[in-house]
Amino acid sequence: MTISRQQVEQALRGWRDPHVDKDLLLCGAVNDIVIDGDRVTIKVTLGYPAASVKAQMAEQIAAAVSKELRAVELPQARVEVQLGWNVLPHKAQQNLPNMQNVKNIIAVASGKGGVGKSTTAVNLALALQAEGARVGLLDADIYGPSQPLMLGVPDERPAQRGSQMLEPVAAHGLQTMSIGYLLTESTPVVWRGPMVSGALQQLLNQTAWDELDYLIIDLPPGTGDIQLTLAQKVPVAGSVIVTTPQDIALLDAKKGIEMFRKVDVPVLGIVENMAVHICTHCGNVDHLFGSGGGETIAAEYGVPLLGSLPLARSIREQSDGGNPPVAAEPNGAVAALYKEIARRTAAQLALRERQNTAVFPNIVIRND
Repeated sequence: MTISRQQVEQALRGWRDPHVDKDLLLCGAVNDIVIDGDRVTIKVTLGYPAASVKAQMAEQIAAAVSKELRAVELPQARVEVQLGWNVLPHKAQQNLPNMQNVKNIIAVASGKGGVGKSTTAVNLALALQAEGARVGLLDADIYGPSQPLMLGVPDERPAQRGSQMLEPVAAHGLQTMSIGYLLTESTPVVWRGPMVSGALQQLLNQTAWDELDYLIIDLPPGTGDIQLTLAQKVPVAGSVIVTTPQDIALLDAKKGIEMFRKVDVPVLGIVENMAVHICTHCGNVDHLFGSGGGETIAAEYGVPLLGSLPLARSIREQSDGGNPPVAAEPNGAVAALYKEIARRTAAQLALRERQNTAVFPNIVIRND
């Protein structure tokens, strides 16, 4: 019995991408299906990086397709899946044009401080890089920049390129920029709102970012001047809301979601931080800040829960020491959680409308 393309496509519909819970055909990830006798080669191009699970996903897809083909009396089928990815630029709010050399900007926000937003932002950036993307990190907290310390480069100063541009500071392979690089550790920023907004735009637009797939922006907590500037003038492809299961944190997280909705920035999902504490001595599991809060708010707003992270001393110690978990223990359990969150975040963005540039030719009407 001859294998048909229709049979292969039907078999593919039986396997759903675990990062978005959709089949590959619906995601537009199937580039080609080549049938040569009993041999089937499926070329899959994801819209998000997935280096750590590339082989596993290819094997799962091949196994699922083989099983479906056997079910229609094609036991001789040999299936090979060639899997890769291509990160494309996606549409920003109000049709703002994308930045040069930056495909996608993802804002990481929280309604209140103290929920681990900056820790999440730096590890999300490192995890996206570990999955195979080119990533930058902008510390947009002008009053309280923390990324230089978390990245282990608090004393670095950016080099100047020409008269207007700054070179991003390299840290753990990331391209980074922060007002903290331009000030001393004890220098307070005593500025009014317009000055803060201007500083953000300068840090963003006068940094010589080099061909980034993703630029992660670590926002200050709340819904103030920086967030308003971001919504009006910065092309943001998507946002991630960080919260804890605590009721008061969830209330503020809702404000963050509503803010992004009002300015037409898609919320890619929720990250629940400090979800559970596991005692290192006895193994007792304790939900110190409550449980199920992230899942509840995600369901309420119809957005995915990207992942839940534990309250672990190692996360705090490694981040304070300038070597965040994804960099310190890339094969560890915490790093695996961050990588899963990174893949889910990028996969959600990949489903969004793409930015079409240079689609239409110039039309010249002449009366000769």
